[in-house]
Amino acid sequence: MTAIRISGKDIAADVRAKVAAVVAGLPEKPSLAVILVGEDPASEVYVRGKLKDTEEAGMISVHHRLPATASQTEIEDLIASLNGDDSVDGILLQLPLPKGLDADAAIERIDPSKDVDGLTEVSAGRLSLGKPGLRSCTPSGCVIMAKRALGDDLSGKHVVVIGRSILVGKPAALLFLAENCTVTIAHSRTKDLPAVCREADILVPAVGRPQMVKGDWLKPGAMVIDVGINRIPAPEKGEGKTRLVGDADYDSCAEVAGHMTPVPGGVGLMTRACLLVNTLYAACARRGWQAPEIG
Repeated sequence: MTAIRISGKDIAADVRAKVAAVVAGLPEKPSLAVILVGEDPASEVYVRGKLKDTEEAGMISVHHRLPATASQTEIEDLIASLNGDDSVDGILLQLPLPKGLDADAAIERIDPSKDVDGLTEVSAGRLSLGKPGLRSCTPSGCVIMAKRALGDDLSGKHVVVIGRSILVGKPAALLFLAENCTVTIAHSRTKDLPAVCREADILVPAVGRPQMVKGDWLKPGAMVIDVGINRIPAPEKGEGKTRLVGDADYDSCAEVAGHMTPVPGGVGLMTRACLLVNTLYAACARRGWQAPEIG
């Protein structure tokens, strides 16, 4: 058996195209404000990609850049200003923040109706209660990928999520639960983790441990949605070179799995696409427009 490769590139492109088609028919263009603090190289790349995606979807992107020396008050004042700006539909605070700054406190300043990252306590609470709201982008992308591979009805599928973070693990579990899946959350203290993983129809590793999940951890034919993005040494590419890998060992898992997402080229691209979906949803909810479900 060789797993069917689930291309995040292709699915994300389709999601972006659907968003662009809806945006083209709206009375006004939705807008996304991105706040970047400091000069973290990875964050620079992410922000450029997000701004490019936004503009290509026909939305307005606004880039607010603060120096690494910015104070907590300056960041929160900027967020307050964007909260009160009716032309802004979504607010994204790029993480991580420079040392000494409180990201959680800053995120809680974001108006939940503009929380396109789905990270505020209100957004998390609405998800846990099953109420409408903006959902975390990465877990939303995982659900979309599962549906594209297995069909829209995921009822009865056993989903095992490895990781209990508030960014991915917990919201992913709740989103799959909302799809009528049976969900298990596993973590570092789970007894006999490989045995638990072998029960999964859909396995979602999200722990940040490179190539931890091996092929013999899988039930034959299971789907692996690999959230991990880890950089490891790649001496075969030259001295000091590195490469990206997921939390699953792709080669061994692909021999057992039915479907599998690659790293890179998988969930990460879906995260960016779902940010556009959330910006569209936020704009429509705030302005009383009808928004079709995009997935």
